[in-house]
Amino acid sequence: MTDTTTDDGNVDTPRSRGSGTQTVYNTLRQEILAMSLPPGSPLDEVRLSERFGMSRTPVREALLRLSSDGLVTTLPNRNTIVATIDFASLPTYFDALTLMYRVTTRAAAGKRNPAAMAVIRQRQTEFEAAVRAQDAYAMIEANREFHVAIAELGGNGYYTTFFARLLDEGRRILRLYYSTFDDRLPLQYVREHEDMIAAIEAGDVEGADRLAIDHAAQIVRQIQEYVARDMNNALAIDKL
Repeated sequence: MTDTTTDDGNVDTPRSRGSGTQTVYNTLRQEILAMSLPPGSPLDEVRLSERFGMSRTPVREALLRLSSDGLVTTLPNRNTIVATIDFASLPTYFDALTLMYRVTTRAAAGKRNPAAMAVIRQRQTEFEAAVRAQDAYAMIEANREFHVAIAELGGNGYYTTFFARLLDEGRRILRLYYSTFDDRLPLQYVREHEDMIAAIEAGDVEGADRLAIDHAAQIVRQIQEYVARDMNNALAIDKL
C-alpha cells in the first residue's frame, strides 16, 4: 500500500482515510437526517476538514457517499449543499411508497421462512426500543430495516432494491413525520408492525395487503396534514 499526499499537504494512508471518511459520513448523515443541517446548508470541504481535524480527501469521499444517498447536491458552481426537499413531488413519492408497502408485504405473506421471520422480529424489537427511547434517528433506521427485511422475505430482488431506495430517499420525510408527534410516536404504530408480522406469519395475503395500505395511509395523512398546517414553515426549511 502507498500513502498519498492530499491537496492540503497532509499524508493519508488508506486505513486512516477510510476510517476518516466513515466518521465524516456518519456524522453529517445523522445531522442531515436530524435537520440540524437544514436543506440548502453549504458543505464547504475546507471548513469540514478543519472541523473534523483531517485532510480534505476523506471529507470529499464522505460527501460523494452522501451524494449517492441523495442527501447532498453539488451545484454547477461546484459548491456542495444539503439536498433540498421537493415537497411538490410528494404525491408521486407517496404513490410509489404505498405500492411498495403493499407488494412487499403481500409477497412476504405468501412465503414460509423461519430464519427470515426471525430477522423481521429482531428489526421490530429494535424499532420498538427506538420508539420507547424517543430516538428519531434510530426509529428511521429501524423502520427501514424492518420493511427491507419484509421485502427480502418476499423474495423479489427488484422490489427489495426499489423499496430500499424509496425508504432511503424518504428519510427526511419520515423525520418530519416523527416530528409531528414531537418524536413521541404512539405505541399504536408499533402495534401496526406487529399486526403486519402476524398476517405474514398466518399467510394472510389479503390481510397483509390491507394492513400495508392502512400503514402507508396514516403516514401519508400525517405528512400531508403537517404540510397543509404549516406550509410556510415547510417551504422556509426547503429554501434555507
